[in-house]
Amino acid sequence: MPAPLLIADVPWLLYRSFFALPKSIVDADGRPVNALLGTVNAVLSVLDARLPARAVRGVVACMGAEQADYRVALYPAYHAHRDPMPAALAAQWQKAPALLASLGWTFATSADLEADDVMFSYARTEEERGGEALLLTGDRDLFGAVSERVSVVELKKNPTHPAHGEIGPAQVRERYGVDPEQVPDFIALRGDPSDGLPGAPGIGAKTAAELLRAHGTLEALLHAAGADVGEDAAAAAVRATAVMRPRIASALRENAELLRTFKHIATLQRIEVESPPDCTTDFAGGARVAGELGMRRLAERLEKLARA
Repeated sequence: MPAPLLIADVPWLLYRSFFALPKSIVDADGRPVNALLGTVNAVLSVLDARLPARAVRGVVACMGAEQADYRVALYPAYHAHRDPMPAALAAQWQKAPALLASLGWTFATSADLEADDVMFSYARTEEERGGEALLLTGDRDLFGAVSERVSVVELKKNPTHPAHGEIGPAQVRERYGVDPEQVPDFIALRGDPSDGLPGAPGIGAKTAAELLRAHGTLEALLHAAGADVGEDAAAAAVRATAVMRPRIASALRENAELLRTFKHIATLQRIEVESPPDCTTDFAGGARVAGELGMRRLAERLEKLARA
């Protein structure tokens, strides 16, 4: 089995590290570098946990737009609830590409689409070439990218065996109650507070999964609820079932177009990307740039790894 490609969600890692690690982690000039340190260490922890038997063939560090304009145009409340990026994080955000690239990792971004879309594109490209991909992210939108060759890696402390924290199709079904390809439909119905999507009124995660298991897709579900043009509520009620109760059918009919919009927003978009070549981590190069950024401890760690 070929070594997988590790595809990292850099925005998620930067935010996660910035709020999880002390702001007292600073460079030589007293500026916070906690987000940069945590991001690099998180990727290194995954690489270390998989060595030597299950090494990756390379790393793609993905970034992108804060929010895709087309998603905001579809639903203006998308991401609108999020606070502005703190200045101390924004400063580190600007330095991340050079630091990540110095480690020999492929840096990839998009001016129009989000990091999730970039990650999805690399995962599908890797899958099509017969390879495997690991998605390092905490964003469950990317559960929709999971397949027999694509898994999501969860960051956990002290993994106890090589597969610890990797989410494949079976784990998506266990957590969500639906198949990976149904995740955009599931998000549309249940909603996604992190993105500002409310979902269908009165439909939570359990009901959303039940409905999709019974009907397959959002569109089939809306048809069963009587959302088709020209069909009245009385005809829809004939198709009411134990899962499709009248109250739920009514909520679906009344919000049909909005739910279709939510699914469109939750559907990952693909862009053209080239499969990166096999590449080992350049610890010496990373140590040099970390030193230039005043990150002494990270530079020391990378220097030790370069000598190992």
